[in-house]
Order: sequence, then C-alpha cells, then structure tokens
Amino acid sequence: MVKQLSKRKNLILNELAYSFMTSGYRESPSLLRFMTTSRRVQDRSKKKRVHDLEIATEKWKLASKVLFLMEVLKREPEQIIPLRSLEQYRRHISLPKPHKISDFIRKSPKLFELYKDHKRVIWCGMTKEADNLVEEEAKIMEEHGEKAAEHVTRLLMMTVDKRLSMDKIAHFRRDFGLPYDLRTRWAYKYPQCFRVVKSEDDVEYLELVSWNPAWAVTELEKKVVGVNESTPPTPGLLTLPFPMKFPQNYKKIFRYGGKIEHFQKRSYLSPYADARGLKAGSQEFDKRAVAVMHELLSFTIEKRVVTDHLTHFRQEIVMPQKLMRLLLKHFGIFYVSERGKRFNVFLTEAYEGSELIQKCPLVLWKEKVQALIGYRGRQRRIESFSDFSDMEGFDNLFDSDFKGENAIAELESEDTIAGIEDLSAPDHEMEVRDIYTAYTGS
Repeated sequence: MVKQLSKRKNLILNELAYSFMTSGYRESPSLLRFMTTSRRVQDRSKKKRVHDLEIATEKWKLASKVLFLMEVLKREPEQIIPLRSLEQYRRHISLPKPHKISDFIRKSPKLFELYKDHKRVIWCGMTKEADNLVEEEAKIMEEHGEKAAEHVTRLLMMTVDKRLSMDKIAHFRRDFGLPYDLRTRWAYKYPQCFRVVKSEDDVEYLELVSWNPAWAVTELEKKVVGVNESTPPTPGLLTLPFPMKFPQNYKKIFRYGGKIEHFQKRSYLSPYADARGLKAGSQEFDKRAVAVMHELLSFTIEKRVVTDHLTHFRQEIVMPQKLMRLLLKHFGIFYVSERGKRFNVFLTEAYEGSELIQKCPLVLWKEKVQALIGYRGRQRRIESFSDFSDMEGFDNLFDSDFKGENAIAELESEDTIAGIEDLSAPDHEMEVRDIYTAYTGS
C-alpha cells in the first residue's frame, strides 16, 4: 500500500513538473491528461481556441444565408420567386420549423421585399439596392475571371492526372470566386487553360490544356524569393519555411526538442512536382501535404475553406487519408475553427485578429451585403461569440449552422474524431499535445 502511494505521488510530481516546464503554470494532472487524450476538435478547452478566427467564422454565417437566397433569385427569369417556392431551400439555410421563410426575409428589408399579386400569391424579390449590388458583383466577377482561371489551372496542375471532375471543382466555386454559371459558360471561356471533357460514364471533367511554367511557382516562393517569369524554376525540392502565427495567449517556448525548427528546415516537394513516388505517412509526404494546403488556401478569396470540401481531393492531389490530423498538428500554419458541424480551416498568416489582411474586391463586396442585413443600417462591433446571439431583431432565425449549396456532406468520422492521443509521430515530429500545453493557462 505504501509503495503504491509513493508511486502515485511520484507520478503526480512528474506530471506537475512537465506541466510547469511546458506552460510555465502549475496545473492539475487531470487537466493535463484531458488535453493529451482529447478525441475531437470540439473537445479543445476554450482557452485553446483562437477567438478572433472563431469570430471570423461566425460573422459570415448570416451573410452566407442571405447571399444564398440572392443567388436563388438571380437564377429566376425575372429575379422574383413565389414565397412558397422558397420552402424547398429551408434546409440549405438551416431554417428550422416553426420559423417562417417570410420572417427570415423580413429581417433584411434593405435587400428583400415581399408583395402580393392580384391572385394574392406572395412573391419575393430584391430591392433596388440589392439589384445594384448584384450588378456590381457581376462586374467584379468579370474582372476577377482571369485570376480565377489561373487558380483553377494551377489546381489542375497540382493533380496527378491533370484533371478534376466538375462536381469537385464546384465545391470550391464560392471559395475561388467562380460564377454560378461555372458549368454552362465560365468553364468554356478560357480554352487556352482548360477544357471540358466527358468520360465514358458521362461524368464531366475539367482537363488541363497546357502547362504554364510561370504558374508552377508557389505563392510562398513568390513572397520570399520572387519570380523570374522569363526563366521560372522547375518544380522540385523546396526548403522555404512556412509562416507561423500564434494567438496572443500562446506562450513562446522554443524547446520541443527542436521539433518545430526541424520541421521548418526539412526540404519538401513542390505541390506542382510529381508526387506519385512519395510514400503515404512519410515525413516527405506530410511536409508536401502542408505545402499543398498552404497553396490551396492561398487561392481562396478569404484564405479559408470548409474542411469537408478538402476530403474530395485527397487522391487527385495526393493528400493524407486523415487530413484533420495534419491540420491540427500544424496549427501555427493553419487553424481549424470548430463553429458548427462543418469546420473551417484558416491560413493563419492571412489574418490579423479576425480580419483579412488583404481583402480582394469580392470580399469587400460581401461586406457591403453584410452591412445591409437586419433592420439597422449600421451594425455594432462584434467583440465575442455571445454578441451574435444578443443582436436585436434576429431572435433565433439565424442560430443554425449554414450548410450552403453543397450542404449534404459531413466530415468523415475518422477526421471528426481524430484522436490527439493517436497522433503518433517520430520524436523529431511535432505533436499536437506538445503545442497545446504551450498556451498560457493550459
């Protein structure tokens, strides 16, 4: 009995010593064990979240629902639709019963209007202010077309077979700033970059037409090294470190046995180089996967994307099976927001607080739409998550998670419950539990 108590005492002292060395604060062993055995992203302590990026996720939920309805109206011949026809989109905007579609629409009178015809059928349309915004968006989309075509082309260049199904590209339509007529018109506007082909089973693919050496240079290379367009480098091994940004409450500890430094110094294969020879699970494979994710997020207009969209591309761009583990492990480069059932992954270097550092015209346009949502013309500053639920006039109509046009897909169970405890890697690899314990108060 005495030996057992002595052994237990030594165990507790060792855990306390480890906690003190890594975080600088004394903690209970139970809390330490909780942080090392968490099974889901949602199980992270509130102190371990990057609140600014959680707010960035939350603040667009409302606007995304409104933008979805605006897009529905844009597709109508006269840009009006019977109110009862909007019932079919209840699931897309996650509007639970008994809430009415009409109440949802009346919450934004500066964007939508309801009226009855002579048969007393209620119709929904957009206001003059909303019509002007639609015209402005079309102009921005047209100007953004060349850059969007470049990003889609570069995505095709990163794939193994240099082609992707149109269905999978459609998942990134809003993220890349592509128009809703992607399949019918836009995909045929740039024949010098790609073409639409059909497989034997009648599946449409977007296929690369020609390789552009100047585009086979990563965004990171452009920032650090620059690009000589006359003689662009051939895609191969890279040694550039990835920018890392941590929240303010992250305690700067530079020891982890040199794990972060070792990772940053390790060479990796360019996302545009042939990766079919890499062995899944190897250090080279994982480092390249980080580079692919960094490049892909650099293409998006908000430098973030829904994580379950990424699962559709794993084979084509040679990514790990358990992608969530990779994102969690390298959270100084990426941050996974847990707001709702559909997680968002951010490129941390692109944000200062909850705001994008560089906003493209499409993001600025979205902010204009957001400013007109609700009864008030001027929205108050949002400081925390609880502020959203306190916004007067919204009640519970906007509480549910927005799922969007491609809302059916859920996170794969292996990604959703990826265990931190199971992130076993060699000693020189970063461990999620190591990084978690470096937070102040962790």
